[in-house]
Amino acid sequence: MSENQTQSEKPHIGYVISGGLKDGFHIRLEVDPDKVQEGAFVVTESINDEWLFYGLVVDLQLGAIDPRYADASIKNRLSKPIAEQLNSETLYTNLQVMPALMLEKGPKPGTPEYDKWRAPFIAGLKDEPRPLPVKTVPPHHSKVRMAEAGDIAEIFGDTNKKSNFVIGYTREQGHPVALDMEKFVQRSSGVFGATGTGKSFLTRLVLAGLIQYNKASVMIFDMHNEYGFDDTASDTGLKVIGLKSKFPSRVRVVGLGGGAMIRNNVPDFNLEIASSDITPEDIELLSRELNLKETTATTLDALATTFGRDKWYAAFKEMKIGSVIETEDGKKVPAPDSVAFWANKHGVNVMAAEGLHSKLRRVFGLDYIVEKPAADSLREIIKALKAGQHIVLSFARHESDLDYLLVSNLLTRRIKQVWEDMANDFRSSGDGEPRPLVIVVEEAHKLLNREMASQTSFSTIARELRKYYVTLLIIDQRPSQIYDEVMSQLGTRVSGWLGDDDDIRAVLSGLSGREALRGMLARLQPKEEVMLMGWGVPMPLPVRSRRYDDKFWEELLGKKSDKKSALDNIKELGF
Repeated sequence: MSENQTQSEKPHIGYVISGGLKDGFHIRLEVDPDKVQEGAFVVTESINDEWLFYGLVVDLQLGAIDPRYADASIKNRLSKPIAEQLNSETLYTNLQVMPALMLEKGPKPGTPEYDKWRAPFIAGLKDEPRPLPVKTVPPHHSKVRMAEAGDIAEIFGDTNKKSNFVIGYTREQGHPVALDMEKFVQRSSGVFGATGTGKSFLTRLVLAGLIQYNKASVMIFDMHNEYGFDDTASDTGLKVIGLKSKFPSRVRVVGLGGGAMIRNNVPDFNLEIASSDITPEDIELLSRELNLKETTATTLDALATTFGRDKWYAAFKEMKIGSVIETEDGKKVPAPDSVAFWANKHGVNVMAAEGLHSKLRRVFGLDYIVEKPAADSLREIIKALKAGQHIVLSFARHESDLDYLLVSNLLTRRIKQVWEDMANDFRSSGDGEPRPLVIVVEEAHKLLNREMASQTSFSTIARELRKYYVTLLIIDQRPSQIYDEVMSQLGTRVSGWLGDDDDIRAVLSGLSGREALRGMLARLQPKEEVMLMGWGVPMPLPVRSRRYDDKFWEELLGKKSDKKSALDNIKELGF
C-alpha cells in the first residue's frame, strides 16, 4: 500500500448502519465473518472524511433479511454461483463496535479547505489534533476498516520512543502495541491472571521494560524467588532468564536472612532485621496470621510505653512464661523475668500478656530478626534505590505468609517515610527531586484485602503516594479479594485470562464499557493474550503478548557481540 494512499482508499470491512454512544456502533460487515474477531481494533472514517473514530469489536451477530433464508441451506438446490449470490444478498453479519476515541482529521489533503484548516496549527495558534473521548457519532454509511500500524502508533505511541515499551501485538495483523512507561509509573498498576496463565512471564516482561526505561527504581518483593536469578519453567523445563543476568549492574539481589542462598546463587548481600526495627504496628498487622486477640493492641502499647518503641520487642522476647520464685514464707510468685511479673507490675491482664507471648513465638523464632545485624541492610537497600538501582528481595527459604507480611510491610514503611521526606524537601527547596519508585508486590490480596488494607503502608501508597513519587505494581491471581478502594486507584491494568466472574468484575471496576469488556476478558487465550486497560492506556485493547525468550531480550537490549568491551566489563562490576 502506498504511503500517499488516502484514508478512504484503504480497504474497508463494512459501513455504519446504526448505533449510538451508549450502545455502540452497528456495522454491516462486507467481508467474511471469520476475517474479524472479537476485540479487533477498528477505525470508522466519517463520511465527510473529517473525523476518525477508534473502537473495539465487542460482538458479531448473524442476520438475514428473512429467517427462512437462514433456516434452510440452498446449496443443494441451486448451483454454487447462484447460491453464493443469493446468500450474499439475503444473509449478513453485523459488528457491534464500542467507540473509545475520536480524532479530527480535517478536510481532504490538497484542497483549499485543508490548507485553511491546517493554518492555525502551523502558526502555533492551536495545538495539533489529538485523540479525544468520543462525543459524537459518525454519519450513516461511514466506512469502517481494520486499524493499521499508523493508527496503533497514533493511539498507543511510537514504538521507537524510549519510554514506549512493546507489550504485545494486535491479534489480527500483528502490529506492535506500546505501553507508555512514563505514564505507567505515575500511578499504581496491576498485573492479573489466573494461576497457570503465564502471569509470572508477563510480570517479567513488564519488569524488564521498567528497568530498561530506567527512569524509576523498582523494589521487588520476590516471595517465590522467581525474578532475580535464572530459573527453570515448571511446564516446559526450559531455562528462564532472570533480571540479574541481563541487568547485572542495575539489579541487586538481596537474600532474606544471614547466609541465605537463592537457587544456589550468592545474593549481592543479605538482609537481617534489627529487633529494634520491629514496631507494635508490625505485630498488629499479623493479627489474622497469628490469630491475635482484641487485647493485643493494649498489651503492645504497654510494652512500648515500658521499654520504648525500639526495645520492647527484645525485652518481651526474653521474658518467660510460668517462671516463678519462692518467697521466704514458701509462697510461689512470678519471677522478675516472667511475663506475669511485668503484667502485674504495669496493670496488664496476665492471661492476655502470656497469650500474646505464646503466639509471638513464631516471630521470636525467625532467624533474620537479630539484635545486632552484621550490616545495616535496610539502609543499603534504600541507598541503592535512591541511586537508581533496582532491588529484588528474594525470601529464600522463608516463603510463609508470616514472613511475607512482616518483611514487606516493614521495609515498605521505612521506604515510604524516606520518599515522603525527600519529596517534602524537594517542594521546600526545589533541589534534589526524588527518583520515582515502583514497589512490586506479589500475591497482593494477602496484604491488600479488606481486613488488612487499612493497616498496611501499601493501601496508603495506592491511594495517595504518587504525589511522593511512589507507586505500586501489584501482581495477583485473585483480584476480587483485593480491597475495592485499592482496585479503584489502579491506573494501568494488564490482565491475562480470568475464569472467575468476581475476579473479572474486580479487574474491570471503574472502567467504562465494563459489560462489553467482561466477555472479552473471559475469552482470552491463556498464556497467549492479555488485555490492556485503565488510565495508563488510551483505550482498552486485547493483544497477543510478547514471548519471554531470547528474541525478546535481543529486541529490548539490542544484539550484542559475544566479545565484551572493557567498558562493558566495568559496567557489569557496578562502576
